[in-house]
Amino acid sequence: MKQVTYKDAGVNIEKGNESVQRIKKLVKKTFNASVLSDIGLFGGLFEFDASKYQKPVLVSSTDGVGTKTQIGVEMKKYRGLGADIVGHSINDILVQGAKPLFFLDYLAAGKLDVSVVEEIVSGMADECVKAGLVLIGGETAEMPSVYKEGDYDIAGTIVGVVEKDRIIRGQDVTPGDICIGLPSVSLHTNGYSLARKLVREVAGLKYTDTLPELGGVIGDLLLIPHKSYYHEIYPMLDKVRVKAMAHITGGGLIDNPPRVLPEGCRIKFKKGSWAIPPLFQWMVKTANLSEFEAYRSLNMGIGMVILVGKNDVEKAISELKNNDATPSIIGEVTAGEKGVEFV
Repeated sequence: MKQVTYKDAGVNIEKGNESVQRIKKLVKKTFNASVLSDIGLFGGLFEFDASKYQKPVLVSSTDGVGTKTQIGVEMKKYRGLGADIVGHSINDILVQGAKPLFFLDYLAAGKLDVSVVEEIVSGMADECVKAGLVLIGGETAEMPSVYKEGDYDIAGTIVGVVEKDRIIRGQDVTPGDICIGLPSVSLHTNGYSLARKLVREVAGLKYTDTLPELGGVIGDLLLIPHKSYYHEIYPMLDKVRVKAMAHITGGGLIDNPPRVLPEGCRIKFKKGSWAIPPLFQWMVKTANLSEFEAYRSLNMGIGMVILVGKNDVEKAISELKNNDATPSIIGEVTAGEKGVEFV
């Protein structure tokens, strides 16, 4: 009777182990004095110094890169995909005022290519280092019956901390508050199912094609990593009373800002108050998107929304600029049914 091995079923344990060995140095460069474990244990150990806080609250979030990975696979460019999940995750807890502590990644494939894994994790590690965030552990899975060869799925979980009385959740937002927007640098990690359909099926293009109206190779523009706003926003939180923040991800400017609005408040976004990048203009035109669909499917050039009182606007703008941000006043909170409108 023939002996059937795990490798015969499509899973190469040796490649998995090789991947771990190749990424060890990348991961270890993110470590700091709070890490008590080495790579390879069943769980990562992080010694949290609670003495720095009166009432520390841990903030966590999990998300994934989504179908953007398929463009990376076709372009054979993977590093930015690792940066994507870290930048996205940092922003998700930053909006509640949290400082990132540690991050865990999940990377699955139909068939592991150790050089691809190394490139993805390198992008993660670089982004973690920028934010002082520890890449403390993760999982690399080879699942040929779930993913096709060449497919990759990238996700991550982040944990941060915020002082309990400094949690930002939007309960103090009132009519008259001002909406500040920070520009996105790309689609970030949302709208890629639409983008892929437009490029391949509607426009009949290849990702390697150059579009003069976009000023570059369309695949490269779509792969620009999801921006982290940590260094632009977090230092400001000690100096300005920020009432609410919204990370503009899936659901765009239609669905995300209302998540931090109390009942009886809505945002009036002022059209033309920020520049809509050429890539978004091309997508809207190519898909013949309605205004509602455009602002719900895409971030339309705004990656983060910050709400402050009128008396704090000047200080907030100044602090953001000091942190190399490029803020714009893009709207105002008004009384009415919770939601947004564009005027």
